[in-house]
Amino acid sequence: MHSQTDTANPTATASLLPQLAHARNPGMALDLDWVASAQANTSAIERRAATLGGRRSVKKEYQAAWLLKAISLIDLTTLAGDDTEGRVKRLCAKARQPVAEPLLEQLGMQGLTTGAVCVYHEMVETAVRALEGTRIPVAAVSTGFPAGLSPYRLRIAEIGESVRAGAREIDIVISRRHVLTQNWQAMYDEMAEMRAACGEAHVKAILATGELGTLRNVARASLVCMMAGADFIKTSTGKEGVNATLPVTLTMIRAIRDYEARTGIKVGYKPAGGIAKAKDALLYLALMKDELGQPWLQPDLFRFGASSLLGDIERQLEHYLTGRYSAANRHAMG
Repeated sequence: MHSQTDTANPTATASLLPQLAHARNPGMALDLDWVASAQANTSAIERRAATLGGRRSVKKEYQAAWLLKAISLIDLTTLAGDDTEGRVKRLCAKARQPVAEPLLEQLGMQGLTTGAVCVYHEMVETAVRALEGTRIPVAAVSTGFPAGLSPYRLRIAEIGESVRAGAREIDIVISRRHVLTQNWQAMYDEMAEMRAACGEAHVKAILATGELGTLRNVARASLVCMMAGADFIKTSTGKEGVNATLPVTLTMIRAIRDYEARTGIKVGYKPAGGIAKAKDALLYLALMKDELGQPWLQPDLFRFGASSLLGDIERQLEHYLTGRYSAANRHAMG
């Protein structure tokens, strides 16, 4: 990330507001020849990812601007077994006002919110009510999240239930076995039916990349999901042993770039799981800008799946303004 960027001015609020106006991915027929030709040079990808931090850095007001941008791209998430309505309401309040008002005033920022709030189906109605009057969408994890091993008809039905409850985005999980057995037709058919069940709601396909074995499998699974109509492809559920990484990200976004070159359709990307530090968010933003360009720095094409990232970004913004780091417990998510 260069020190001079298009988002260098923290007062430029218009581009930081959540938007879902991007044309959806209609999908295409499954092209098995294209899938089979997809490769991933693991050593080269890992070298590229390893050098990113040393070649891209931003400081002072430029860093503050990029961190404000990152906030607008967060799917603020709670996916705990002990979630309550009270916790979800507090999370939604945080999504509406992600940074303390005095800090935003000093930064010259108005109207900043997170990109979405992501919850289990049981909490969709609570989140929708808590976000009334805003443009912040509710995303629901679905299809037997996180393993995706519940009966298929129930997985499809779960999507419909969440859409009827008011979810505007559905994060579905793929059947990993289809990737591991190279059964691309079964994966395509499943993804296409799930996409159709979402109706007008945007669909994010979670690949669970930590369980797919190789980066080549990640590249091929990414293509198949996009062919079947995924509006976003997402790394992880956040529940796997290995979640979002820079090598996986590079593999997936190059598949996105290839898909756009072939079809003219832009597909979004969502890294999720393990992104908890502001400095990590900056690396992901740098990689997106380098590989895909400015359009993928907007909420309709890029999201962070995170719960604790926002707190660290708040701490960094406060340090920028005051020269002091505040205690992490002053920036609770709910």
